[in-house]
Amino acid sequence: MTAEAAPAVVGLRPVLVTGGAGFIGSNLADRLAREGHHVLVLDSMARKGAELNANWLAERHPERISLISSDVRDTMALRQVVAEAGAIFHFAAQVAVTTSFADPRDDFSVNLSGTLGLLEEVRRQQRPIPFIFASTNKVYGELADIPLVCDRDAYRPRDVELRAHGISELRPLDFHTPYGCSKGGADQYVLDYARSFDMPTAVLRMSCIYGPRQMGNEDQGWVAHFLIQALNEEPITIFGDGRQVRDILYVEDAVDAYLSAWRRIGSVKGKAFNLGGGAANSVSLRGLIAFITNELGLDAETRYQDWRPGDQRYFVSDRRRVEHDLSLGAPTPWREGITKLFNWLRSQKNVLTSPRVFSVERSEVAG
Repeated sequence: MTAEAAPAVVGLRPVLVTGGAGFIGSNLADRLAREGHHVLVLDSMARKGAELNANWLAERHPERISLISSDVRDTMALRQVVAEAGAIFHFAAQVAVTTSFADPRDDFSVNLSGTLGLLEEVRRQQRPIPFIFASTNKVYGELADIPLVCDRDAYRPRDVELRAHGISELRPLDFHTPYGCSKGGADQYVLDYARSFDMPTAVLRMSCIYGPRQMGNEDQGWVAHFLIQALNEEPITIFGDGRQVRDILYVEDAVDAYLSAWRRIGSVKGKAFNLGGGAANSVSLRGLIAFITNELGLDAETRYQDWRPGDQRYFVSDRRRVEHDLSLGAPTPWREGITKLFNWLRSQKNVLTSPRVFSVERSEVAG
């Protein structure tokens, strides 16, 4: 489907979702269409699984979702879609830390230059267009200064307050790795355009999002990757000792947050929020593997390799600000969400094991 042939955008103000054929983007696009919005998806289709997600969206919403297959760095394509857009959710990105080491220039070009180009096209319109940016917890760096203790198979902070609530938005930024720099720089540009140009922008700094339509791999999307490997009876490689902890958030809860930020853009303009499952949904890599083995009944052979640069031993989002300002309820308990993802992956196993779906490519959607 092309923009010219798409009835969904003619004479209307669609919602633009860049990277909308990726994991979080496709779930958001689906929700928007189900709620009656017209959605314009801009995606380079380079991410593995993007074609699968795009076809799924087209089949479900042929009259409400239109697709432009284009890179976020394509100025003319951006000019076309931004001129139509009534709101923008920006997910298009290079999201793997490992890839950023392999090609820092490309990482910079997609994440920072691409975001700046999109902001400038929005500013050209001279009308308020809500702009919600998908950022990352990597803007806080390694967090190596936080004293940790080993609590069985998981790292936990010594500090009682930090253990109870997690990392807040008051934590100083500390960009580390080319990926952290490119996403962190883009994060700051988005916030500054609210200050400098009075644009209605907001930032969601995501922890680990998981759920259906996630085609995880060793470099990104570890929750789905672990399940896929176990379902395929293939070993899981753990970088480090497996005690690193993340707060994981089910994708439908993440979509709730993005939509709430849009609907409340007047009050959250220029703000950044940490978005994850919070302390109640924190789990170590070893903890997730134990759940896969003991509760889901899969064999999960594990192999260990050295730590990778920039890997945080501990990151858990403090949800107090995002829940208050965006009026969010408690997120899906992680065991319930993992079971939902497991059931979806199992239902899609024949499709997801196709070499075409899992061909190695670089650009993808954040998440």
